[in-house]
Amino acid sequence: MTTLEHHPEKNIIRAQLRQNVLLKDLGEADRAELETHLAIVDGNKGDFLLHQGVREMEQYFILDGILKRVVSNPEGKEMILRFANEFDMETSYAALRLGTPTPYGIVCVTKARVASLPLKDWISFLNRRPVAKELFEFCVMRGMSEIMAHTITLHLLDAPGRVHRFMRKHPELVDRIPSKELASYLNLSAETLSRLKKRGKI
Repeated sequence: MTTLEHHPEKNIIRAQLRQNVLLKDLGEADRAELETHLAIVDGNKGDFLLHQGVREMEQYFILDGILKRVVSNPEGKEMILRFANEFDMETSYAALRLGTPTPYGIVCVTKARVASLPLKDWISFLNRRPVAKELFEFCVMRGMSEIMAHTITLHLLDAPGRVHRFMRKHPELVDRIPSKELASYLNLSAETLSRLKKRGKI
């Protein structure tokens, strides 16, 4: 982990941050203030950025790669709630507001780079910028709505229908997510997903 200010690729990272959904409309003074709080984290496939059940939470701005939000039971069975890629973000905002441990983990699906800061610092930053806070809360609610819609989809659609919905909703991710991860997200076995592809069902 390296602070943005001391990172050898800080100019490239600053350009990437300007494209993030939450940061692209910030003024220069606001952006400069936020950057003093940011650390750059590089993760490999399978690395946890956030573990389920912790109270020390971070706000993540995705610079490169794909992350997943996952819930695991004590036996290790995992459910993927969502994927997020470049220009998106990950957060545990709801847990912080509710005063609970984070109910999910955040894991690198691919090699990934994120800019992060403690979630409390991010909220403090937002509390002084109501327009940015409104956008952030909208993105949080939209993400929760997408997770709910996905969960309903798992019960209402058959296997090809689930795949088709994902391809329609997330065409930018279709060729980037490993088949095993995609199959898990859609509650399919990797073999079923492969069979559907071979039969031309998807």
